[in-house]
Amino acid sequence: MLLHLSTWQEVETYLEQSQGIIFPIGSTEQHGPTGLIGTDAICAEAIAQGVGEATNSLVAPTINVGMALHHTAFTGTISLRPSTMIQVITEYISSLARAGFERFFFINGHGGNIATLKAAFPQTYAHLADLNLSHASQVRCKVGNWFMCREVYNLAKELYGDQEGSHATASEVALTQYVYPDSIKQAPLSEKVASGHPIYSAADFRRHYPDGRMGSNPALAMPEHGKQFYELAVKELSNSYWEFLNAE
Repeated sequence: MLLHLSTWQEVETYLEQSQGIIFPIGSTEQHGPTGLIGTDAICAEAIAQGVGEATNSLVAPTINVGMALHHTAFTGTISLRPSTMIQVITEYISSLARAGFERFFFINGHGGNIATLKAAFPQTYAHLADLNLSHASQVRCKVGNWFMCREVYNLAKELYGDQEGSHATASEVALTQYVYPDSIKQAPLSEKVASGHPIYSAADFRRHYPDGRMGSNPALAMPEHGKQFYELAVKELSNSYWEFLNAE
């Protein structure tokens, strides 16, 4: 059930049996020569909708832009500052908490969002308390990073070994190939790819990672791999969501 394809009456009916909602969140950023700029949002959205179907749960509209300042030296990247993203998350949650939602499960597709999301949650709790919301103390937020699911991680290592890398990875490219098979990109990739450099400014990132990849070889990606990653992530995150809903 997708929030943006529902009526307000349908959402009210949903709240009579569940106060949980799933939020896909990703990023709009470069993913190397063959990775789609929307990769992180595409992956999060597809998996979130799969979890929504598996658990009969409401799925919010995807937050497509995240914290990607370190990628902004590459054309096409769009980023929020951490402070802006924290405010966006606070406002999203507050709007729905006022309506009666209490469990917010973020399915995340971008590693750069993790720290900012975790900072946004305590600010949101404090904001809801300041609003004197009657059920403010019952509101809970959690992040599920699809790429950190145990079986996803294990499969990526099995398929790609050290060539999985940490950005523009073969696994995430494979997942986008499965979701959008008509948008598979081909481009020459150098055999040597940088890795291991710490992330500082956007200019520094571009200098150390000139084609946008971080230790990855996305040429190994295949749509059939993406289907496997999708199914594994949906299964694990569905279980995590159920546990989250039922936790005290």
